[in-house]
Amino acid sequence: MNDGPILVFDSGVGGLSVVAALRGQLPGAALAYACDNAMLPYGLREDDWLVARILRVCEAAVAASRCVTLVVACNTASTLALDALRDRLSIPVVGTVPAIKPAAAASRSGHFGLLATSATVSRPYTLGLIEAYAAECRVTRVAADALVRVAEGWLTGDAPDLEVIRQALAPLWEDPALDTVVLGCTHFPLLRDFLAAAAPREIHWIDSSEAIARRTARVVSGVAPRHGPGKSLVTALDSRLTAGLARFDFAPPKLLALD
Repeated sequence: MNDGPILVFDSGVGGLSVVAALRGQLPGAALAYACDNAMLPYGLREDDWLVARILRVCEAAVAASRCVTLVVACNTASTLALDALRDRLSIPVVGTVPAIKPAAAASRSGHFGLLATSATVSRPYTLGLIEAYAAECRVTRVAADALVRVAEGWLTGDAPDLEVIRQALAPLWEDPALDTVVLGCTHFPLLRDFLAAAAPREIHWIDSSEAIARRTARVVSGVAPRHGPGKSLVTALDSRLTAGLARFDFAPPKLLALD
């Protein structure tokens, strides 16, 4: 029996959508959560800076949580720093990538959308996924960085700005044949009901959370059972986060010490 938790990392609260899937896949497992909310949003920052920052925060969070596995529940961080994290850490690291392959299989029309941050929609890694798994499809890529803030606000008690949501989604509706949308940022599944309500027709929404949970379940073995709320670590204390984290069974956040 490994006596440490599974650590879920994201730039903000988006990784909580993956936590929900992990709770379903591994209902008895101990989880910890870490977010780099001091530097949110990641999607608008320079790549080299981000890699160094992600390594620094994840190394500190792994040490503080004494976790047995790290789940990088962030598309931007995964597409940039997954290899570097695996080289640097001695524990398994599970990453997150946009669900391009299942979207290509699910779309009946052959036209689907990718809704993500600016960094993810334009990154070579993402373009490689599209070329490998959706070469025969039309893929409309939409940068929706504003939705990150909407999701963060909603989890901490703010009412979502429905006009911001409508404007972010508008480019997807130019072709009525588009029938599937990949939620390529882990923040976005937190807003799924609002996104669906803003769509002009029925859309198949796809994200990676269940696939990440299944992969994590295959990686971990004999992980410690859960006893009470999990530890949560942040890089900037924010009292508004406490209630949101509690909804996912995490204790009030503590400040993560960075060397």
